[in-house]
Amino acid sequence: MSLRTGPFPAVALAAASLLLLTGCAGATGRAAPAAEQKSASATASGPAGQPGPQAQIVRAQEIPALGPGTRAQLSPANEQAVVVVGDDADSNQSVAMLYERDPVQGWKPVSDPWPAHNALLGWTDDHRTADHRSPIGVFGLTDAGGKLPDPGTKLPYDEAAAFDAPGTGFEGEPLEGSFDHVVAINYNREPGTTPLDWTRPLGSEKGGGIWIHVDHGGPTQGCVSLPLERMKDLLRWLDPAKQPVVVMGDLASLSR
Repeated sequence: MSLRTGPFPAVALAAASLLLLTGCAGATGRAAPAAEQKSASATASGPAGQPGPQAQIVRAQEIPALGPGTRAQLSPANEQAVVVVGDDADSNQSVAMLYERDPVQGWKPVSDPWPAHNALLGWTDDHRTADHRSPIGVFGLTDAGGKLPDPGTKLPYDEAAAFDAPGTGFEGEPLEGSFDHVVAINYNREPGTTPLDWTRPLGSEKGGGIWIHVDHGGPTQGCVSLPLERMKDLLRWLDPAKQPVVVMGDLASLSR
């Protein structure tokens, strides 16, 4: 999957560079016991009177931007992760990358960094209705939809005219087409329903309707937005059998 060039926030770009540079190097963090295996080339002993070669340990790679608290929110069943790292707590610019979990090697990046937007005022771990901040955390991705036909996702996809985005954004940019394709983020919603379902298990005061959707060139109300072609790539990549999640927040929060 190729990166479409665009403006990157400085801290988020540095974070993305860290992901690329260390994503295949093991990074820091504890290794999963099941993923530690002795190399097949190691033997119990060498020639008579000489020690054999030391066993090689394969440690599962972690997603480098994530600290132990965030990693603990990932289930062993989660084999796909969309990692959205914000510039800082008050920034509306971020970078997204896709990761897949290999049963032995651990998490491996499978995309370049993609430019993204988040909410106007940045991030929060206590999202409220109309606070203009995106919720921080790890959330399931189970349902998709849009105004345009399904581009080929394995997720349930609700094509409907109700995915309409009239008006303009915070910077005067037209919102038309923003909901051509969306993936519902399972924050304060019922998984397994259309993104248009407005059930709010945590109550209406905790907000909802948080999606990954098509970028309109400016900050969002609380969603994460990606360029149109990246949205199509994302939809085709997501596989419900791999229990995908989005891991989203500013760099400082995610590294805890």
